[in-house]
Amino acid sequence: MAGDLDTRVVSAARLTELATAVLAGAGAPGDTANAVACSLVESNLLGHDSHGVRRLPSYLEAVAAGRIAPAARPEVVESDVAESGGATATIDGKHAFGQLSARLAVREVRERAHRHGVATAVIRRCNHVGRLGEYVADLAADGLVALTLGNADPAVAPYGGRERRLGTNPMAWAVPREAGGAVVMDWATAATAEGKLAEARTHGDRVSPGLLLDPSGNPSDDPEAFYAGGALLPFGGHKGYALSVIIEIVGGLLSGAGISSRPGYDGGFGTVVVAVDIARFTPLDRFRAEVEQFCRELTTTPLAAGHDEVLVPGEREERVRRERTEHGIPMTEAGWRELRRLLPPAAT
Repeated sequence: MAGDLDTRVVSAARLTELATAVLAGAGAPGDTANAVACSLVESNLLGHDSHGVRRLPSYLEAVAAGRIAPAARPEVVESDVAESGGATATIDGKHAFGQLSARLAVREVRERAHRHGVATAVIRRCNHVGRLGEYVADLAADGLVALTLGNADPAVAPYGGRERRLGTNPMAWAVPREAGGAVVMDWATAATAEGKLAEARTHGDRVSPGLLLDPSGNPSDDPEAFYAGGALLPFGGHKGYALSVIIEIVGGLLSGAGISSRPGYDGGFGTVVVAVDIARFTPLDRFRAEVEQFCRELTTTPLAAGHDEVLVPGEREERVRRERTEHGIPMTEAGWRELRRLLPPAAT
């Protein structure tokens, strides 16, 4: 067990090369394989290993089961209730890798928000899109306020309940800072993302109190309790629960994916992307400058007991990116062996 938990470091370029080979071996065209690999490794670079290359086994399982069509290409489809070329877009994900669908949605809302001031895209037949912060940060870099949300497989108990009725239902916001940066908020409405629970399970770690229940509805700090039939809890008690309910409804019903715990749910990720053109309301340069000044003031706040700094959302990830870009991405030996096992014979 100790050997499995030993770590090595792998460069982002090498990890991208291996992930691309794994996806290509599963039937993804070269450009698709590389795009999905880059998205996963970006999560690793930012320290969100729960959304990084550890997702590859589940992606390959979904391909084998027919839930992911590896060669499919998402497309924009016209809706009977929406004006062609208007401020809304519907994306047919065609069960392709979700990253392709999300990238197409980003392209559409970027163009439409600059044309109309605001824009919204929903994705039908959408698979797991990866880390939502990737997409809102991209939009913020182009002078937009961006929001992305989605509902997913039921894993979370409603406040006061003990059975799974809600997805982890993440959401992300981003606004631009100066010099191309962004304030990025990205988290699940569950007290922890399932992927982070899986990471703790892999490392043999316990988790903090208040994150999950065992199958009998008792609080637990053992990640295994979730996989034995327990449930995650919403963050912040009734407040996180309420937010998750809204995301479940908006993501599930606008996209057509359905409510995850009800009949008719298609097993996908009901994704909604929204963008607002800042320049329609205030000069973009002034907005960026005021955001930057506010961020500086936040970080110079006198410290509370037990704390050594104040960070702005998104800053921790950028620190990790710099560290891992220079020194490599840490992987457990077990994770490295699993990645190598997934490679097609020609790539080993």
